Amino acid sequence: MNVKKQFFEGLITQNPALVQLLGMCPMLAITTSMFNGIGMGVAVIVILTCSNVVISALRKIIPGKVRIACYIVVIAGFVTMVDLLLKAFIPALSKSLGLFIPLIVVNCIILGRAEGFASKNGIGASALDGIFQGFGNMVALTIMCIIREFLGAGTFGGGLLNGGAGFQILPENVVALGMILPVGGFLTLGIVIAAVQYFMSKPKKSKEVAK
Repeated sequence: MNVKKQFFEGLITQNPALVQLLGMCPMLAITTSMFNGIGMGVAVIVILTCSNVVISALRKIIPGKVRIACYIVVIAGFVTMVDLLLKAFIPALSKSLGLFIPLIVVNCIILGRAEGFASKNGIGASALDGIFQGFGNMVALTIMCIIREFLGAGTFGGGLLNGGAGFQILPENVVALGMILPVGGFLTLGIVIAAVQYFMSKPKKSKEVAK
């Protein structure tokens, strides 16, 4: 179990959203305020970590032919718990995220890590994989939220800071409202992915030049 390697894979080299391109629907739909991004990110971390632990613990007794169905049952149980907790304690976040909390059941990040990692590794490594992959996803969501909220509404920290209103940085008459629409999500996601790929390719180019 290489903790450092798992951390960097989740955050950078195998980032589920920006490198593996998993879980794109929430990236495009809910990243209009920091409140949404951090809330969805934390929810995914909790569900991914818990489901990884349970699936890893049961990996030797789950029949191979029905493993995907079993994974979905486990994930659905934790999604239901998180959904009910949000409705009870953070209703504003539950209302803001809406259907995207229940849809975590079929989020490719959760199923992908269950099939690709938790079903093949021990409980400790699977728990760390859930934390680090979920954290990488939350970082990607937060970056998207900051860019879209700043350019589309002119604010920073919407839903979290300054009584929930965020801090107004740009005048309302100069913002690009299209950035908080779906087209803004596609544009921002493309630019962020391109930037990540560019910086990841620089070490490879440097090695090739050195040779």
